[in-house]
Amino acid sequence: MPSPRDIRRRIKSVKNTAQITKAMEKVAQAKMAKAQQAALNGRPYAEVMNRVLSEVVTHAGEFEHPYMVQRDGDRRALILVTTDKGLCGALNTNLLRMVSDEFVTDDTKIVSAGRKGAQHAIRSGWDLAAEFSFGDPPAFAEARAITKMAVDLFESGEVDQVDIAFTNFVNTITQNPEVHQLLPIAEIEGVQAGVEGEETSAALAGGATEFEFEPNAGDVLGQLLPHYINFKVHQILLESRASEHSARMVAMKNATDNANQLIKDLTLEYNKLRQAAITNELLEITSAQMALGN
Repeated sequence: MPSPRDIRRRIKSVKNTAQITKAMEKVAQAKMAKAQQAALNGRPYAEVMNRVLSEVVTHAGEFEHPYMVQRDGDRRALILVTTDKGLCGALNTNLLRMVSDEFVTDDTKIVSAGRKGAQHAIRSGWDLAAEFSFGDPPAFAEARAITKMAVDLFESGEVDQVDIAFTNFVNTITQNPEVHQLLPIAEIEGVQAGVEGEETSAALAGGATEFEFEPNAGDVLGQLLPHYINFKVHQILLESRASEHSARMVAMKNATDNANQLIKDLTLEYNKLRQAAITNELLEITSAQMALGN
């Protein structure tokens, strides 16, 4: 049984831990608000861009582009978007488990965006082709560099398909691991169905129903597709950052709550031991008095 001194030391240690996790929760909360706003701000643009690209594809006719050529091979490049730091609950674990079970084979090249993904790829013996880092918030140039690596692998024929795995932000409590096909482009789709900006897309669809393309729809589509790929990766990085800070805030809040509960339990145990010690001392004093009186 631990002594009262041991319990006091443990209470002090847990209180220090609770102060640290509380501070980290506040920092993550501040970053989360900015990251969520950045992710939400990009969604209306993504919706409008998807709508315009859909119209261009419709009017492009027999247009062919290297990004849209379907291949029969099974060689794949997987852009793995994870965090650089831990302490964000099961965010990375859920994504890496899903990717490991369903998408990574001997013919898969990993392009890591985030230190945790690269570390897991090395430990698991995966073919790590490149490792990138991105800031907070992610810059468009960083997304473009990641995209260029994947596009080069696709255009050179080293891989037949490029996918991107990330944790999609739904709300502060919910973040879903997802894998989207990046290349070849099978259809124009958003990062997430039902995102902010649907009213803008609906207004565009219900307003000007005819588009004029100069010099022609094929040339316009050829210029838009590279930007579409870059923007989609950038939006995914924003979604991942929002998911990371949300998960970290929730994890730190749970850690703080658990620490506070542990402090209460230890304090109760300490008081019981202290009360038992006082009772024993009183019994000893009473027994001594009775012995002297007899």
